Amino acid sequence: MHPDLRLSNQNCTGIVAILPRGEAIRNFVYSGALDEVARELSVTLLTVIPDEEYLESIGNGRFDLVIELASRHDHRLLNLLREQLDISHGRYLWSVAARERWRRRDYEANTPVRKLKRATKKLLAYPFANRAGVELLSKVEQTASRAFRSTDEELNLLRELNPSLVFNGSHVHSRNSIRVIHAARQLGVPTAAFIFSWDNLTSQGRIIPPYDYYLVWNEAIRDQLLKIYPAVQADQVFVTGTPQFDFHFRPEFFWAREEFCAKAGADPSRPIVLYTTGMDNHMPDEASVIEGVYESLRRMTRLGPPQLMVRLYPKDRRPERFDDLRRRRPEILFPHIPWNKKWLTPRLEDSYLLTNMLRHSALGVNIASTVSLELAMFDKPVINIGYNPPKAPGAEGLDSGPIDFATYYDFDHYRPLVQSGAVGVAWTEDEMRRLLIEGLTEPHKDSHKRREFVRTMFGDSLDGKSGARVAQTLLRLCGRANILR
Repeated sequence: MHPDLRLSNQNCTGIVAILPRGEAIRNFVYSGALDEVARELSVTLLTVIPDEEYLESIGNGRFDLVIELASRHDHRLLNLLREQLDISHGRYLWSVAARERWRRRDYEANTPVRKLKRATKKLLAYPFANRAGVELLSKVEQTASRAFRSTDEELNLLRELNPSLVFNGSHVHSRNSIRVIHAARQLGVPTAAFIFSWDNLTSQGRIIPPYDYYLVWNEAIRDQLLKIYPAVQADQVFVTGTPQFDFHFRPEFFWAREEFCAKAGADPSRPIVLYTTGMDNHMPDEASVIEGVYESLRRMTRLGPPQLMVRLYPKDRRPERFDDLRRRRPEILFPHIPWNKKWLTPRLEDSYLLTNMLRHSALGVNIASTVSLELAMFDKPVINIGYNPPKAPGAEGLDSGPIDFATYYDFDHYRPLVQSGAVGVAWTEDEMRRLLIEGLTEPHKDSHKRREFVRTMFGDSLDGKSGARVAQTLLRLCGRANILR
């Protein structure tokens, strides 16, 4: 806790906002969503603090109270129970992504002891791999979280604050906030969670614990939530859009092409092909794919030739895997991505950088990335990579097992995008070259498909005001919470 930021605020009846990771800071602090709430009600931030710069930015009366969200170790039995609930949920759901997670966990069990533990967990999971089973385990987890609570600190904090609502800015990153949510539930304080990404419900495991309300990107995610969690009622789910895309639609974040190119080291007169990388364990040997794309572009002399700009995935655990490529191919542009590695926190500058990378690129290339959606928002051609690099199976000593990039395009969240035709998938290197030429010379060919998919998926939410809608929803829930209590 930082006492210098703690203001006198007895009998607070406002909102406690939990920001368990840096991306939640981007979504709800940088976007101004929580500032809008703070104009109407008291706001307590229970937040990770990546650096002093962030700490200073949220001080000086911007919010009523700021408390550092501490990482705590729960009882071992609780962790085992939650893991078992997650495994049972995955087997019950059995989405393509859940099957892939299951396969990887099997592969990682590569010693006799690990194999035995994995087999035991799977054996215990099967009886609960059904709707009644996962709901029973969820109730057991809630009861056990009270029984094995090691401290009353969270309970005492919420009793002191007396909030009308506890809001978790990212349910999927709730390991360091789960104790607060359980304390709120025990005290009868209503809880709300933001479903962080479009793939979370089908690929990121069970929501633990359940919440009273949910804020989601779009209607499709709302329907998916109601289907996977039948106990959740329609009036508990609110479609707000996601503030992470707000920056793309706010003119104050736009740079002129010359300014952007000067910052990124690019030639404004030549087309820019934007390649965005993925996680090292999901996309091994990606450097060889990038080099192949570069070689194809280098031969397109009549088109400029186009420049290849690579945006390294800020959450990559092994960014050094691209060092050799950067050394051998200095013509490939690798702009610095302004993130703080602690708590995986994007700096505000990156909202400017990403927005202008999208605006000023001619087309984009990636492996099943959310950036495909963002490129489509700007009506830029998108090429997805469906062929494996030479070293992908068991590549680079990673524990992910044999990799097949084509699998990602069958994931539940991504399949509709591919089926819509809004993105093109290159299943071979020859097809990649063809799609690159097509995207650069006929950029409007599939424009109607991109626009239709974006319209269907996001409706009217791409207006730079999702953060404001989140704020209004939280204020509404706070009012409703006061009535209910």
